[in-house]
Amino acid sequence: MKLAAALFLLSLGSASAFAPNARGAVVKRQFTDKSTTSFAAVASFAKDPLTVPQFQDYGKNVFTGKVADGYLQKHGVSSDVLKDPKWVEEQADVVAAAVLEWATDNGADTFCHWFQPMASSGFRHGQTGQVYNMMLKFDNDTNELKFDFDGDALTKGETDGSSYPNGGLRDTHTAGGYLAVDTSSPIFLRDGVIYIPSVFVSYHGMSLDEKTPLLRANDAMSEHGSRLLKHLGYDAEATGGLKANIGLEQEIFLIPRDEYYRRPDLQFTGRTIMGKLPARDQEMCDHYMAPLTSHTPALECMKEIQHECFKMGIPLKTRHREVAPGQFEFAPLYGINTVQIDQNLVVMQVIEEVAAKHGLAALLQEKPFAGVNGSGKHNNWSLSTSSNVPLFLAGPINKATGNDMAFPVIMAAVVAAIDEHGDLMRMAIASPGNDFRLGAMEAPPAIISTYLGEDLTSYLEKFMEGEVEGYCPKKIDLDLGVKNICPIKAPAEDRNRTSPFPYGGARFEFRAVGSAQNVSMVNTVLNTMCAEKFKEF
Repeated sequence: MKLAAALFLLSLGSASAFAPNARGAVVKRQFTDKSTTSFAAVASFAKDPLTVPQFQDYGKNVFTGKVADGYLQKHGVSSDVLKDPKWVEEQADVVAAAVLEWATDNGADTFCHWFQPMASSGFRHGQTGQVYNMMLKFDNDTNELKFDFDGDALTKGETDGSSYPNGGLRDTHTAGGYLAVDTSSPIFLRDGVIYIPSVFVSYHGMSLDEKTPLLRANDAMSEHGSRLLKHLGYDAEATGGLKANIGLEQEIFLIPRDEYYRRPDLQFTGRTIMGKLPARDQEMCDHYMAPLTSHTPALECMKEIQHECFKMGIPLKTRHREVAPGQFEFAPLYGINTVQIDQNLVVMQVIEEVAAKHGLAALLQEKPFAGVNGSGKHNNWSLSTSSNVPLFLAGPINKATGNDMAFPVIMAAVVAAIDEHGDLMRMAIASPGNDFRLGAMEAPPAIISTYLGEDLTSYLEKFMEGEVEGYCPKKIDLDLGVKNICPIKAPAEDRNRTSPFPYGGARFEFRAVGSAQNVSMVNTVLNTMCAEKFKEF
């Protein structure tokens, strides 16, 4: 087979790369009808987006909030019961009955304890483990069927765990794998199956998954962070402790599927490994932030991806073109780390499946093409109290504690953790694809460091020397000298795209994470190393 040039697609203009193929087949497009909703109608719906037709399905396929409340109330409880993990022991049958009714009302007849197998963090395939069971009881005497789904079926499961993380590492005479529902992440529904986010452990309680260590790290961070805050003047434990929030920016490539099938190297390795570089790289390619136009299937593909995610309550808010030709990005609103990670795993699966429907191949590998930007998954990480007081913003945390020392002590602990455990951070982002990306093109270097900005660095240096005062980040006025544009308020520090872990105000952005990764290990490391320093401080 004669192979095309390694980066043939990238040498084409973005329009021709997504044009109808040479054989005359036009990619099928969906959601092309123009909205009939008038501007006035949209304005009248402003207070309730769910009355706007394209948003009516938002959240209908996730068992939380109003959806869960409507079904749980029929069984004598409200959705508040889901906020207390003890429902697993005290209300499991009630919740199961409500889930069964919700599932069958939405055409589901199957349930699945959905988990993250050990060693799934560095590779795209096999990132979730799934065993499907029908929610049915089979009567052999009468040959009748009945729906059957109780609290035990909902909250626990058992399967073969001997092949995790691979077929030769564990003794096959201790082969049990046990599943337990993760109450921090909501049950969701897709394609006739309800997915129950779960942890996966051995008979002796050793984790066989990526989520169990993350949950343990969350608890450790909350315990030791709450202890530190109490010394600083705030009883976080009284309001539920601390929580870790993240927001994950997902970068991908979308390329014509027929061209993808012409590249065995791209199919088997996730990247091009032979051929010539194109005459044109990404200089002057005008792709970054360019319009998502209707002359390519990419726009309709991205709209359908968002629509599918909206149905499962995934707040996939942002979509845009990225720097390299054929590269795009989705970004959700931030949230609790366990939920965000579960949702990101679903997003990656939806991206791959919907892309195929539009005649495209979605490439999640970090560096599919040489000479142009690779893809990352920026892990925007922050800590807050359960009552939503952010730890990485001076004003709110100093006010909550009544102590101007709170913010610099917390930041010093985080910087100390980065200094001591940069090797663990580097380990957490290491994968074959990502190691090709780091240090190339726009990506941050593989050497772990943080950047706080001159203002905050100077403030912490003065604090180290004994000068205690509140931290007030500076703002500057950008006056464009145009009478129709008022001066713009901007941070005193410019955005730093070089550091792999810069402080961005309220959060740290771990820019070095790879696009194909399950980021459970990444966040396990961040929370664990901070828990250690919170304990020491």
